[in-house]
Amino acid sequence: MKTLKFISFSFIAFLMANSACTSKKTTDTAGGADSVKLITVKTMIAGEENISREIDYTSTLSAFEEVHMAPASPGRIEKINVEISDKVNQGQVLVQMDRTQLQQAKINMINLEADFKRLDTLKKTKSIADQQYDQLKARYDIARSNYEFLLENTQLKAPFSGIISGKYFEDGEMYTGSPVASVGKPAVVSLIQINNLTAQVSVSSSYFPSVKIGMKADVVSELYPGKVFKGEVYRIYPTIDNATKTFIVEIKVQNGDLKLRPGMFAKLRLNFGQGAAVLVPSIAIIKQTGTNNMYTFVNQNNKAIKKQVKTGRIIDDKTEILDGIKAGEELIIVGQNKLEDQAAIKIVN
Repeated sequence: MKTLKFISFSFIAFLMANSACTSKKTTDTAGGADSVKLITVKTMIAGEENISREIDYTSTLSAFEEVHMAPASPGRIEKINVEISDKVNQGQVLVQMDRTQLQQAKINMINLEADFKRLDTLKKTKSIADQQYDQLKARYDIARSNYEFLLENTQLKAPFSGIISGKYFEDGEMYTGSPVASVGKPAVVSLIQINNLTAQVSVSSSYFPSVKIGMKADVVSELYPGKVFKGEVYRIYPTIDNATKTFIVEIKVQNGDLKLRPGMFAKLRLNFGQGAAVLVPSIAIIKQTGTNNMYTFVNQNNKAIKKQVKTGRIIDDKTEILDGIKAGEELIIVGQNKLEDQAAIKIVN
């Protein structure tokens, strides 16, 4: 009887232990199922829309032409004929340098010219050797070239009509040829042409085929509310910046009334015409913390796939996607802030 009782108690203990193990296994299994939580999201199919491709840029205006006038060699400044803000005409003498060397060069050239003419007459009658004639001709050519060089650098003439923007010396001072700190180049005076101005803008490489010389641009300045200045593309840089994937476009801005000035800030609008674009709700785009990178999530087999995107214009509550999302992809537009790459999702309407 004792033996039977012992066996009964052992059997009961075995059943209790087996029940506990089964219960733990069931609990663990249930916990494992709950650990895979599906994040509820809403999606939409990205599509193309026809939009007017007017893109706004900002830029600082610059003089259409600018030159820093300086002689080729150091010397004393005899007279500066202009002051800052003076309007000058092409060919006008702006600076007169010391003429001592010029006068000496002129006298030397005149003397050699007289000797050369006498030898030229003798050569025609074959009264002198060719070597003597050639030597004097070479000396005369050098003297004439030296005189013309000094004449050009003794009188600094305006290469175009414009406005004096800088004056760095006074009458009687010595020009040494050292760079002027404010312009970084040697100069006695500076001349700018501002009937037209220029502005440089960085345009996305996706528009490279669309930009053409002569393309019109509207230019506005906060200083003149409501006034639109006319501009046009006049230079397109041939290379794409590898880091930014943009290229430089220079725009010539008409400034006949001289209201705009170099250094002013301006907004420019280029019209690329009508075209198809992928537009998505702006709320679907997330900015990565601490960077300027933008990204979205798309659905692939009920998983959220993170995609970096390049954005364009904002039109009402939508943003143009230049790169990263294609028409036909299923874009997550609600719940995306809770997602990580490859997260399991549940789509609801």
